[in-house]
Order: sequence, then C-alpha cells, then structure tokens
Amino acid sequence: MCGLTGFWNRRSGEAAEAMQRLVGRMTDTLIRRGPDDAGTWIDAETGVALGFRRLAIVDLSPTGHQPMASADGRFMIVYNGEVYNYRELRAELEKLGAKFRGTSDTEVILEGAARWGLKPTIERLIGMFAIALWDRRERTLHLVRDRLGIKPMYWARFGELLLFGSELKALRQHPGWTPEIDQGAASAFLRLSYVPAPHTIYRGVQKLEPGCILTLGPSGEVRIERYWSLAEIVRESRAAPLRLSDEEATDQLEVLLKDAIGRRMVAYGPRGAARSGGVESSTVVALMQAQSDRPVR
Repeated sequence: MCGLTGFWNRRSGEAAEAMQRLVGRMTDTLIRRGPDDAGTWIDAETGVALGFRRLAIVDLSPTGHQPMASADGRFMIVYNGEVYNYRELRAELEKLGAKFRGTSDTEVILEGAARWGLKPTIERLIGMFAIALWDRRERTLHLVRDRLGIKPMYWARFGELLLFGSELKALRQHPGWTPEIDQGAASAFLRLSYVPAPHTIYRGVQKLEPGCILTLGPSGEVRIERYWSLAEIVRESRAAPLRLSDEEATDQLEVLLKDAIGRRMVAYGPRGAARSGGVESSTVVALMQAQSDRPVR
C-alpha cells in the first residue's frame, strides 16, 4: 500500500534536526501502510521535508528505497502506487540515454520527469499513484493523483506552510496544523455517508481530486491543473460510440481484460486473488491463471 507525507514551510528557518524529527513523526503514523521500510529527506534551506513508508512490491532491494533522487539530482520523489507499464517506459528512456540504478517503477517516473517533463510523463503512466515531487532547480513542489483517485492525497495550507500526506493523521502531527471541523462536511457525511471531494471533515483541508496536479512554486501561488477527466471521456464516447457486433465486443473486451490483468501481476512476491465466486471475479482469476506459470492462490 505505502504511505507518503511531507511539508513545505516557506518561512520556517527551522534547524535541520528539528525538521528531521518532525517529518519522522509524521511518517511514523503511516507504518500500517508501509511496514517494510521507511525514509525521510529534508532541505533545511528551503524548508521542504519528505517522508515515506514502504510496502515493497516491485524491486525489493535497497535501490527501491524512498525518498529517491533522480540521476541528475534535480528531483526528489515520494510515491505511493504502481505503474503497470513501467517496463515499456524504461526501455524508451534507456534509448534516450537514461541509466538506471535499480528496477523500480519509482525510478522510471523520476527519469521520465527529467527527460519528458512531469505532465507528459504522468499522461503516459498506466497505473494508480499519488506522487509528491520536489524540483530542486525550480524550487517547486508538485502533488499528483491518479486518474480515478485510487491512491489518496490530502493537502492543506496554513499561511506559508503546506502539508500533504496519504492520511490526515500524518498532517495532524505538524504543530502548524490548525483546522476546525467543517460543519458543512459533517452534514454531507450524515446525508451521503461520505465527504464529497475536494472537501474533508476539516475546514481548509482538501483531497487532491483525481486526475489533477497541484503545483506550488516560489511565488507562493497554488495552482491545480486537471490532466485527465472521466467526464470528458464519457462525452467523447457518447459522441462516437463503437459499432460492434456482440462477438466483436466480446473479443475486444477479452483483449483489454487480459492486458489489464497481466500488467497487474508484475510483483516480486506471491500472487493471489480474493474472489466472491461471481462471474467477474472468476473471469479475473481465469485470466490470471492463463498468464501464470504457477497456480494462482
């Protein structure tokens, strides 16, 4: 599962040791998300701190440790998720001269950002992800969430302080955390049984919405850009619907499902499935087994 957190205090002047202890406390709250490894990174001069708890899935070696720096040293990343097409992207980057230290998908995101730029890289990722990327050259922080919001990303701004993380309890460890309960969000929860995005139960604390990139630069202005929209996909599909027979539709669906399931089977540990016994889960397991050289648990 993994978990990330961090902050940028643009007017802190805090000592490195204090920043290290603080981001360490924030990171420790996420241990249930990442029991295999932990890491923190700070830049005391700029007031940036990143923390990460790791559940190792791809590249179990120390070369998958986060926070991770790009080969040129420009970018620092903490990233929760999986990129299912990272092997294809890695092959493209190697042709461009990229040198990789390990086999993680994290490193592919970093080197893609270094060569293609962040947004073009994100648009090419197939997967689920929440990313915090610090650009040391431009002194800019980027927060990214996957297209459907599978991976969580919360953020809040209190004056010159920006907090972010996979869970709200990580943000609450920072002494700059000062929000109040949002009565409107509480009312929405009682009506709907959830708090609609981008709101949270706290006033001024938000969920980064799916398919969005949040950018905070030296000017201090927060900018949110949408790089993918489900509503737009629906509109395009309605405007140009597929004209297929039942047999053609069945064949195309099988190709898509086999590709999607095969990509999600990339792991350095045992693979299994939790199934209800219905048509959908049985189909998933059947297509897993068709692409596995050992029994699926």
